[in-house]
Amino acid sequence: MIRQDANDYLRLFLQDIPLMDVRAPVEFNKGAFPNSQNIPILDDQQREAVGTCYKQDGQDAAIALGLQLVTAEIREQRLEQWKRFVNAHPEGFLYCFRGGLRSRTTQAWLKEQGIDYPLIKGGYKAMRTYLLQQMEVSSEQIPLVILSGFTGSGKTHVLKKTSHHVDLEALANHRGSAFGSDVNDFQPTQINWENQLSIDCLKHRHHYPQSGLLLEDESKRIGRNILPDCIHQKMEQAPYIFLERELEQRVAIIREDYFTSSWPLYQHQFQDAADEKFSSFMLGGLARIKKRLGGVLYQNINASFTLALEHLFATGKTELFDAGIRLLLQKYYDPMYLYQLKNKQRELLFRGAESEILAWADDHLKTMT
Repeated sequence: MIRQDANDYLRLFLQDIPLMDVRAPVEFNKGAFPNSQNIPILDDQQREAVGTCYKQDGQDAAIALGLQLVTAEIREQRLEQWKRFVNAHPEGFLYCFRGGLRSRTTQAWLKEQGIDYPLIKGGYKAMRTYLLQQMEVSSEQIPLVILSGFTGSGKTHVLKKTSHHVDLEALANHRGSAFGSDVNDFQPTQINWENQLSIDCLKHRHHYPQSGLLLEDESKRIGRNILPDCIHQKMEQAPYIFLERELEQRVAIIREDYFTSSWPLYQHQFQDAADEKFSSFMLGGLARIKKRLGGVLYQNINASFTLALEHLFATGKTELFDAGIRLLLQKYYDPMYLYQLKNKQRELLFRGAESEILAWADDHLKTMT
């Protein structure tokens, strides 16, 4: 049975339908969708040339130029790539920017090969608009609860053990602090970050319509990714639960997450340059908050971390970082957190240790509407 072109965007995103994106790489790299694969009909240079021709000489001339640029050899390569995608994803769809010329040309070429493959009506623009609209709807309809706690409390670890949550830091690939980037300093584009967040909220709304959603307490910016205004404003007003953890436990969690676990990744990635790269990352992160720390505190923590880094490179052990971590927590992060918490004046629903937080979340989040 021949499948029809579609604009059922809800089903596409709820079911993670595979999508073949035939836009140019520059468009795809700026923003796309989680289950999309870029197999362009025109490369970046060809797209630019056709676009210029369209503006200067009109659509017919642009179509003629596009056909001229896509030689028989290039066309054959494109077809082979498209056919592999179709064979791998018979349930999928294709799209271009607006579901127009490029999508229909791709369809026509596949049709000549005996393949009927549907496109997304409205293309990328319509799907992107849909996700932005659904983000607003999610912010209005989903009851949010914020998981709060001092830095190093292990909020992310606890969050992942709950049934109804979205891990904002995982979506942004950043821990949300001056030391939060990973070994490759990779984060999604702002558009991709927003698309994935909207999809996750959409899935929660439809799969768990009676349930609240737990989010970790975050600032508006997580690394280079910025929370959409509607979500951030809802988070600022949402009630919170507070995860309690002793100071020395928090020191140990930070040492494990930021030093013990990260150092082997740097060794694997940079090999002989690992010492230099890891030192640059850690001391560079400290330097980014130098003004807020103040000169004396910054110098003390910098000296402590420098000594700890030398010990790490010589022995492979991370325990000497504890002194600097403790200073950061007691003199910087904890006072800053208390100040922010006081200013927000949100409703406190519950506070407790990890096991108590998990029990509360399982009991309360599932029926909040």
